Amino acid sequence: MSWDFETEPEFQRELDWVDGFLREKVEPLDLVLGDAYDMRDGRTQKLVRPLKKEVKERGLWACHLGPELGGQGYGQLKLALLNELLGRSRFAPIVFGCQAPDSGNAEILAHYGTPAQKDRYLKPLLEGEIHSCYSMTEPHAGADPTLFRTRAVRDGNEWVINGEKWFSSNARWSSFLIVMAVTDAEVDAHGGMSMFIVPTETPGVKIIRNVGVGTEGPEHASHAYIRYENVRVPADHLLGKPGGAFVIAQTRLGGGRIHHAMRTIAQLRRAFDMMCERALSRDVRGGKLANLQMTQEKIADSWIEIEQFRLLVLRTAWLIDKYKDYKKVRKDIAAVKVAMPKVYHDVVYRAMHLHGSLGVSNEMPFAAMLMGAAVMGIADGPTEVHKITVARQVLRDHKATDGLFPSAHIPTRRSAARERFADLVEAEVGNL
Repeated sequence: MSWDFETEPEFQRELDWVDGFLREKVEPLDLVLGDAYDMRDGRTQKLVRPLKKEVKERGLWACHLGPELGGQGYGQLKLALLNELLGRSRFAPIVFGCQAPDSGNAEILAHYGTPAQKDRYLKPLLEGEIHSCYSMTEPHAGADPTLFRTRAVRDGNEWVINGEKWFSSNARWSSFLIVMAVTDAEVDAHGGMSMFIVPTETPGVKIIRNVGVGTEGPEHASHAYIRYENVRVPADHLLGKPGGAFVIAQTRLGGGRIHHAMRTIAQLRRAFDMMCERALSRDVRGGKLANLQMTQEKIADSWIEIEQFRLLVLRTAWLIDKYKDYKKVRKDIAAVKVAMPKVYHDVVYRAMHLHGSLGVSNEMPFAAMLMGAAVMGIADGPTEVHKITVARQVLRDHKATDGLFPSAHIPTRRSAARERFADLVEAEVGNL
């Protein structure tokens, strides 16, 4: 898809439909239903399934997947324009079949799964009949695979998994987990780790507790601390080749990072709209809050930062479509990941501040949004790691100087310029 700051009319009509559909039918669910992933909640399923059917009939189900998997095969640019709408509601990704971690898990199953694995796990996942979990990070190591201790040992026709995993999102609602484990401790993490499909009900899979984010209570906590104790899975539940976990993970994470950013744009716009409404509505001494210059500064800064971030996201999405290779866009994806939590925090904080005591209360969404900003600084790798990636990638396009002074040193440049144009300067002087 080419893009020149205008969206194709045909696709814009789809976006307009999505906008209205979300506002009228999906966003209200956020206020009356519990966890969007809880398929055991009859009330949720009764309300959500008809909406999924409507999306499928519209041809907008799982658009990140190719037609052979029931999707539209949208490129990242189209997905960006779609997801910056879907990010308004926690139920929207479920309704449109593109929720994390299922979307990423479906992607790697599609790329690396065997026909049997696809039939048993991928097919119902794509149909929205089940949910899954990506069980990678560990309590002592975070997301650094070089420090992982969870082991998988081959025993006849089975693999036996032992270890602990931390923050395995949606494990409590999942039918299966994709587990990263060390299979060869004699080589480095890039070649010594493998991935396994583990049905959640397998004996030995023990959820120690479900961890919430921020002030979430136990009923909403969905990030599991899991212990795997002699968990046996058939040999054919290995995902991809032995030692291939790192490559598989990168396939999954590249798209996930940019999709987080796409949906963050929706939250930024939401906070900004609340900020502007408050400024125009609130009476203060001397008029409206919007008349005060420091309020205007907050609004101006927020608008500029949102537009800058959105353009960075869209350009990165365009580059992914252009190269079809996440490695070639690694710097840009990392830059998006770095920028995201800061702009998210800053815009939300300004909006919250302008709402005064109401803003910090539980009657407004700002506290949860601020926690969301903090999460975006950690999910799929901390900000600091991505800053290092940006810097290293940028420095590859530059080189050191061999001279004593920098290449921009003015006296050195002036001397070189005089030497270069010496004959011309002398001729001009001689003609005076």
